[in-house]
Parts: sequence; C-alpha cells; structure tokens
Amino acid sequence: MALHVMDEANHCLGCKNPRCQQGCPIHTNIPEVIRLLKDNKLNEAGKMLFENNPLTTVCSLICNHENQCEGHCVRGIKGAPVHFSVIENYISSTYASQMTRGPATPNGKRVAIIGSGPAGLTIAVVLARYGYDVTIFESHDKIGGVLRYGIPEYRLPKSVLDDFEYRHLRLKDIKVRPNTDVGKALKVDDLFRDGFKAIFIGTGVWRPNALHIKGESLGHVHFAINYLQNPDVYHLGNRVIVIGAGNAAMDVARTAIRHGTRHVQCFSVTQKLAASEYEASYAKLEGVDFVLNKKPVEITDQGVVFRDLKEDEDGALTELPGTEMLYPADSVIVSISQGACTTITETTDGLKVNERGLFVTDEVGRTSRPGIFASGDAVKGARTVVEAVAYSKKVAEAMHEYMQTLPVDPPSEYADVPVYQSDDGN
Repeated sequence: MALHVMDEANHCLGCKNPRCQQGCPIHTNIPEVIRLLKDNKLNEAGKMLFENNPLTTVCSLICNHENQCEGHCVRGIKGAPVHFSVIENYISSTYASQMTRGPATPNGKRVAIIGSGPAGLTIAVVLARYGYDVTIFESHDKIGGVLRYGIPEYRLPKSVLDDFEYRHLRLKDIKVRPNTDVGKALKVDDLFRDGFKAIFIGTGVWRPNALHIKGESLGHVHFAINYLQNPDVYHLGNRVIVIGAGNAAMDVARTAIRHGTRHVQCFSVTQKLAASEYEASYAKLEGVDFVLNKKPVEITDQGVVFRDLKEDEDGALTELPGTEMLYPADSVIVSISQGACTTITETTDGLKVNERGLFVTDEVGRTSRPGIFASGDAVKGARTVVEAVAYSKKVAEAMHEYMQTLPVDPPSEYADVPVYQSDDGN
C-alpha cells in the first residue's frame, strides 16, 4: 500500500497553480500535503488534512474525486491523474490512530448541535476547538447521519465513523445524546432555557419523495433512504426494480446485489444517468441493467408498468401513449431523492422555510431566528459530503462570532446546595 501511495505522490508535478486544489470544494492544499508526505512528514501532512477537513478520512473514500480534485489534475488532460484519494486515505487513516489531543480550555458557553451528519460533525469539532461545551442531539442510536444510515458499508465502513467518534468527539469531551429527536419530547426552546447559547440544526433530508402513482403503497414497494438505513431486514427476492438513476440508486442497486438479489434494473426518465460515471460504471460492472427514457405509470403486484419517453436535443421529454409495458419484479425501490423533515419547524416559532421545507438562511447559516443556525442538506438539499463540510466551516465561524458577544451564564441558584452522600460515602 505504501509503495502504491508513494508512486501516486511521485506522479504529482507540484504545480504552482494547482488545479486540483481549485477543484476541491474545501480547497485542500493538495500539493503541500503531497510534498510533506514525500519529505517523510506524514504526521504534519495528516494534521494539515484534519485541520482543514475534520471528515478527511470519510471524504477520501466517498468524494466524487473524478469531478473534483482528480478531475482537475493537469496530468489527467493527456493521461491518468494523480489519484489523491488514495494518498489522502492513507495519510488520514494512518495519522488518525495517533490523534490523542484532549479538549480545549473551556470558555464557559454551551452550544447544541441537532443532527450528527457531515454538517453537524464538522461544526461540533470546529466549535470544540474554540473551547465550547458541545452537545450533539442525534435521533438515531449512533452518530453519522447519512454517512452511517445512507451510505453502504462497502463504500464507507462503519468502523471509520466509530473511530471518528472516539478521536474527535470523546477525546474532545463532545457529548452525544443518541435516540433524541428534538422537536418531540425536547423542543428548541428547552435548549435555550437550559443555557445553550446557540443552536445548530443539521437534520438532513430524511423524508423520501414519492412518485404519487397507483400501487406505491403495496407491500413489496420501498423507498431508497429507508432501505439503505438497514438493508439486512429487507427480503427483496431475485428480481428488483430501482426507479431512479442517481448515486443513491446506485447504492441501492449494488447493495441489493450484495444481499442476494440476482437481477437488478435501474430505470431513468432521461437518456443520461444522474449518477456519476464512476458510480454507474461500478454498478454496470456488478451486473446492474439500465433502462432509459421510461416513466413509471403504475406499480402492480407483478412489477412496474412503464411508458416510453421521447427526448429531444434540448432534453425536453414527451410521453408516448400506447407504449406501456409491464416489467416484472419481486420488489420495487423508489429512489427519487428526499425532502426535509418538519419536526423542528412545526414546534419552533420564528423559523422560516422555503417551499421545499428547507431552512431559509443567509450566506453563513443564520436562520430567521437569532441564535439558531443551519446548514447542510437541511438548507441546500441533498449535496455532497465535502460541500457540506466546506459550507459548515463558515457557519461554525459565524456561530463563534455570534457567541463571542454573549455573556457567560451565572452559576445555578442551587450551585451551593449540599451534596447527598450515600451510606457507603460515595
């Protein structure tokens, strides 16, 4: 592995005007990281990666590299680009095991993070570096959000997230309240009551979008985001139809094959797949069939009825009545993106959302209510992980600036009450 990594590192030209860095949404200083590695300064390279991107171990595995850093590499113009994903993964995973730094000096102020997806984790780490007392409220039993419950194990091993929780959260005294869905038993106003100076909302987009066609409620029909949360509990059968052709649909199709399904078809309304070429190529390699220019019109017990679509040069689609055909399937999975959940907005006054249910914010995540910030998919809709990290770093700085203007709360009125001592003295 190390030899392969060094081969890639030696392939780098060290450009003075690094296109790779410009193509990275978080502007990782790729030439400098590679230079440090080549100078046998792996720890310095690792520190640079983590300080710039707390989720560097994750991004090294799941970023859309062919369209970002590697897609902009000058070597890729006439040949193979430098595969920085391999270099980043080696450095970050090796350096991560040596991260033992504890919490920063406390500044006496509490901050709440609702949701532990990419945005929430980024902001939690950045604010902990400033000495804030950070608590993450997560509705699931483990941290990670879409990283854990929306990305398959073969793409992002859960061990990477478990290690992140130890290295970044526990060592920095970041508290986690699992299985806590803010907006139900606990409301946002309860957090302000209990002394949280600012609240970040990064609840993602967990409500699946529906097709709204006949048959969608049948027992063999499922939604992609639900299936990916725990595919082990589903019994899909030998023949599966996936309606949709984005990256999530590729995850569904490839996961279904790994769980024993023998024949998977992905249907797209357009001629061009929405998924990245990289993800689609792997799906094809693993046996997924693609059927293009088809619109689902009804789901039956036997499968899905599709109608042909004609696509002109401008991409406009026209339905062709009379072309309906039943494609048989044991199970059907609908994968046409997700929308925002409404638990918090329905129980919190003064929070504006747009017509899609996403939070309305300014350029640094301030919502319509002072002290409440938001970013990630809950603001911009489904985006890539690295885009969420890049934007959330700006939001974290805005939260820090806001909280700097607020006083530290006085001690509780019960701070001096006697402490109960049990009979054994403990």
